[in-house]
Amino acid sequence: MHDTWKDMFVLGIPILEKILRPIIVYIFLIIGLRLSGKRELAQLNPFDLIVLLTLSNTVQNAIIGDDNSVSGGLIGATSLLAINYLVVRFLYSHGKIDQIVEGSPDILIENGKLYEHKLKKELITREELAAAARKQGFDSLTEVHQCILEPGGTLSFTARKPDSDDIRHQELLKKFDALAEELSRLRKMQPPATA
Repeated sequence: MHDTWKDMFVLGIPILEKILRPIIVYIFLIIGLRLSGKRELAQLNPFDLIVLLTLSNTVQNAIIGDDNSVSGGLIGATSLLAINYLVVRFLYSHGKIDQIVEGSPDILIENGKLYEHKLKKELITREELAAAARKQGFDSLTEVHQCILEPGGTLSFTARKPDSDDIRHQELLKKFDALAEELSRLRKMQPPATA
């Protein structure tokens, strides 16, 4: 029984190394994801999702080293949580640095105009953008007034507001429908013609 407790709780590597490993991997991943673009965070297709899922498995051994003990895992997890807490707290109070780390939003559609060069820069196809718009309730990209790729990878869409001609057209159609209903009702009320 003694070996079981030893395997579970005795560290296989020094505690300082156990703390530094997750911090180094964390910093590397922040830089790597920032350089790879917002698309990696948006998870727009299965390939990006696979990369994100396998990334965690790839860096696992770099985080835990040769130590599979419970204590080592808890120290590694605590280190990751602590560094994340400190980074988020630091960036919250330093807006300019936060913008450098997070990046700035990119406008992909403005006033209904699609910016192909920005799609190309972010490696987003028109079909992927249209699929994301459909997920948010738009039938097509022609209904979109603005689309912003947020720093965290989220796509934000705003609908086109109908112009005054469209509003007037809809009002006229409603009035024609009301007149058609009234005529139908009046025809039903009229007595049949006798000859």
